[in-house]
Amino acid sequence: MSIPSVKEALLERIRRKEARVGVVGLGYVGLPLAVEFAEAGFTVLGIDLAPHRVSAINAGQSYIGDVPAERLRLLVEGRRLMATSSYDMIPQLDTISICVPTPLGKSRDPDISYILQAADAISQRSRRGQLIVLESTTYPGSTEEIIAPRLAANGLRIGEDIFLAFSPERVDPGNPVYTIRNTPKVIGGMTPACLEVASALYGSIIETIVPVSSPAAAEMTKLLENTFRAVNIALVNEIAIMCDRLGLDVWEVIDAAATKPFGFMRFLPGPGLGGHCIPVDPHYLAWKLRTLNYTARFIELAGEINSHMPHYVVDKVIAALNDARKPVRGSSVLILGAAYKKDVGDIRESPALDIMRELLLRGANLSYHDPHVPQLQLDDAVMRSVDLTAQALQQADCVVIVTDHSAYDWEWVAQNAGLIVDTRNALRGVRAPRAKIVKL
Repeated sequence: MSIPSVKEALLERIRRKEARVGVVGLGYVGLPLAVEFAEAGFTVLGIDLAPHRVSAINAGQSYIGDVPAERLRLLVEGRRLMATSSYDMIPQLDTISICVPTPLGKSRDPDISYILQAADAISQRSRRGQLIVLESTTYPGSTEEIIAPRLAANGLRIGEDIFLAFSPERVDPGNPVYTIRNTPKVIGGMTPACLEVASALYGSIIETIVPVSSPAAAEMTKLLENTFRAVNIALVNEIAIMCDRLGLDVWEVIDAAATKPFGFMRFLPGPGLGGHCIPVDPHYLAWKLRTLNYTARFIELAGEINSHMPHYVVDKVIAALNDARKPVRGSSVLILGAAYKKDVGDIRESPALDIMRELLLRGANLSYHDPHVPQLQLDDAVMRSVDLTAQALQQADCVVIVTDHSAYDWEWVAQNAGLIVDTRNALRGVRAPRAKIVKL
């Protein structure tokens, strides 16, 4: 009987659900991925350097909205999922998915320090017969330039001894329709064997696998997806400003344009971009192109327009208060919604933070309410969500709708507030006999 190759042995372990799966980084991407693998029958080890995350997971307590605590608890109690802050168990794992954050630095350049840290820790402990998959969004060429040399330095031949791929995460927090399982998964392997092994692993939990020719092609795919969204959101944000200058209702214009059955895709304006992808990912591509002496002009312009929107909202608030013969300094401003999108508790890159920061600098007496964000850190201060009562709405000189959570009763808000700046068209069709409503 012939001895199976390293690849065939790993494929067989994956097929039998005997492969020990590791997930590095247990945030909005990593924890849901670890749960999917565990529920599919794999034994999963999550690695995160934040002790509070590790202790929460091992106690069966979820800190991610898309992962119900009961779902996590059953996996932990069944010994399908555990977490640790140590990389020392890397040699015991067969597959390792890297899901660490990739934020931007103060100069808007990529911060890949988390990837470097994970890559160093893994490569120091890697062994023959493992699959390494980078999921963290980064610039094209990262997998080949950062991960591959570190693995090869151990004498491991990529595609023969060890397998390497890039597969971008496509998590949409709070989306009840598209989950990890039914969102197609793009995968680019360093070699055909790498692609085959990575496709087998992810194919065990995801319905549709989309293979591409290389990790760089997969990296570029993710950046195209979110650059497309950022540019189109910037376009409709600028259209909103144009309509305001022209005395037109941008929401009416968008609704009319959306009746065209071809050649138009509906995007909506808002107070700015937020979340872990759209405000960040295009800058990775722009940075990479700058190293090649090319300026990504669409990305730069889109970033300029979108980053201006919180200031535009503040200007709207100031103008609305002026019309009511009230200065912003000393006025009571109540923000509704601090999360970057509806029905989630994620405040990463949320435009609400910039709006709140600027209103505070201008002397407003600021408070906020968000059913999903009980408290937040704003620079050096901790703010807590206030109770949303009729009295709170009535006493506010201006109510600013930043995030249109489904939990809000907009009819009730409009009946009790006197002045509302609505950045999301949340009050569309709502009767507001008492309130003056200012749209974006």
